[in-house]
Amino acid sequence: MSETGGVPGTLDAMRRLWTPAWIARHVAMVVLVVGFLGLGWWQISRAAAGNSLSWGYAVEWPIFAGFVVYVWWREVKLARRRMAEVDAPPADPAVEPAPAVTTGSRPAVRRPVRVSRVPATGDVGEDTDLAAYNHYLSWLNANPGARPGDYPG
Repeated sequence: MSETGGVPGTLDAMRRLWTPAWIARHVAMVVLVVGFLGLGWWQISRAAAGNSLSWGYAVEWPIFAGFVVYVWWREVKLARRRMAEVDAPPADPAVEPAPAVTTGSRPAVRRPVRVSRVPATGDVGEDTDLAAYNHYLSWLNANPGARPGDYPG
């Protein structure tokens, strides 16, 4: 039960979706959807008047509106899931192991990936081009006023 008078955590979660940042998101979603559907209707009227290119745009604008609704709904679900995780009582680690930390639907990496710095082939000879380039760089470092064309090698 929550402190809002006996209603379970649903009301608290919904109230958290009415913060100033979330109100801005809700308003942006409504404005974008109405605008995109209006632009789609405008393209339908242009297509009906003989502009055949507008048929493609008439289909495209409602798809954009649907994408805005999809992103908004996904963000609402993720926010509610995060709120539920924060509000949930901590699990007793002695009773059950902690679940894997996840970001979205993918498990997060818990430790760094170790990569061997030893070359894959065990028999690596000296790279003559690399040695020549390193010699050139050391010459430039020893002669700070010299131009690259002054290099004697």
